[in-house]
Amino acid sequence: MIGLGVQAVLVAAGFALDWRLGLLLALWFGAWTLNAGLAEGRGPWVRRLVPAVFGITLLVLWQMAVRLFEISPVILPAPSDIWAQIIGSLPTLGADFVQTFVKGALSGYLIGCGAAVGVAILIDRSPFLQRGLLPVGNFVAALPIVGIAPIMVMWFGFDWHSKAAVVVVMVFFPVLVNMVAGLKATDSMQRDLMATYSASYGQALVKLRLPAAMPFLFNGLKIATTLALIGAIVAEFFGSPIVGMGFRITAEIGRLGLPMIWAEIAVAALAGSAFYGLVALIEKRVTFWHPSQRR
Repeated sequence: MIGLGVQAVLVAAGFALDWRLGLLLALWFGAWTLNAGLAEGRGPWVRRLVPAVFGITLLVLWQMAVRLFEISPVILPAPSDIWAQIIGSLPTLGADFVQTFVKGALSGYLIGCGAAVGVAILIDRSPFLQRGLLPVGNFVAALPIVGIAPIMVMWFGFDWHSKAAVVVVMVFFPVLVNMVAGLKATDSMQRDLMATYSASYGQALVKLRLPAAMPFLFNGLKIATTLALIGAIVAEFFGSPIVGMGFRITAEIGRLGLPMIWAEIAVAALAGSAFYGLVALIEKRVTFWHPSQRR
């Protein structure tokens, strides 16, 4: 009798597990079918609706899985709990956002990308720098951020300056490599035509080579948007004032404050996506003539 009772309990537990998994799978396949049909449509609203449906589906599945399987908030909080944490911690999240993104990531991004464009033009003018600086740049770009960040903190202090320095190192060489490749994108016939018009190097650079390099430059700038925020957050793990996304994450880990950690992750993801979208929008306006921007 005891054996039959245990068997009945196991069967009931398996049935409940199968029922919950079946519900999640049914919702997933239903949303997948809907999105597959939308993806075949035309019009700008379809391109915006498909990722929206996909993202909402993931959030709904996440919420249902946490509630149905009664997952502990220490392991994985539900999206509703994370949203409640965001609403209840707006002043703290806002201060962390300003410290990490505005002061650290954005300032380092602007300095690093601006310096990379200037150095790329110098490299384009100097064969010596082409042979000497680019290999060194590839070496520095391969250095791990966990090794660079503590050094920058020791050099520039615990405030946002050290985080901006880490971001400069991270974004400099991807933008540099793309910009150097872009300056070489013009063919010999185009350069010969500019020489036929007696154009100086500066005139050929402004009227021909820089416009041709814009798609390459924006490719590097878009890559650097994600690197900048990641670099600023990781740099804060190695020392920062009592404010910032990286500081908040490390502090909440010690208290098992998973909802706050996920709230910081959500803010960072939204900020990074918005930053990437802004750069992509500028690219669309600047390189409207390029085939990649044509529909």
